[in-house]
Amino acid sequence: MRRVVVDVQNTLFSDAIAVSLRSFDSDFEVTISEDPRETADMCAYYSANILIMEATSLNYSGYDERMKITSEVRRTLPNCKVVLIVDENAEQKLAEKVRLAKKDGLIDSFIYSSVSSSYLAAVIDSL
Repeated sequence: MRRVVVDVQNTLFSDAIAVSLRSFDSDFEVTISEDPRETADMCAYYSANILIMEATSLNYSGYDERMKITSEVRRTLPNCKVVLIVDENAEQKLAEKVRLAKKDGLIDSFIYSSVSSSYLAAVIDSL
C-alpha cells in the first residue's frame, strides 16, 4: 500500500486527485489534509510515502510555507516523496520557483495544474 497525503485547499481539486490516484491503482491509500498546519503531522501519523501539496500565492499555501512543511516531513520521514502542484499560467513566477526547487533537490517532483488527471497519476506512480 502506498500512502499519499494530499494538501490542496480546493476540496473539488483534492477530491479529484484522490479519485484519479485510486482509479489509476488501487494500491494508493489517499488521505486529504484539510489544514496545512496539520499536514506534517498527518504524514507522520500515516507514514506517508508521498506528499502532494499545491503551491499558490496565498499565505497558507505559499512557497515558503510549503518548504517549511517539506522540511518538517523530511525530518520524520526522510524517504517521503514531495510533489508540488502549481498553476504555471496564473502563477508564472511561483512556477519558476517550484521548478528550481526540483532542480535544486528540495522537492522530488512538480506538476503543472493544467495536466490531465491520468498524467498526474502516472507521475505519482513513478515516484
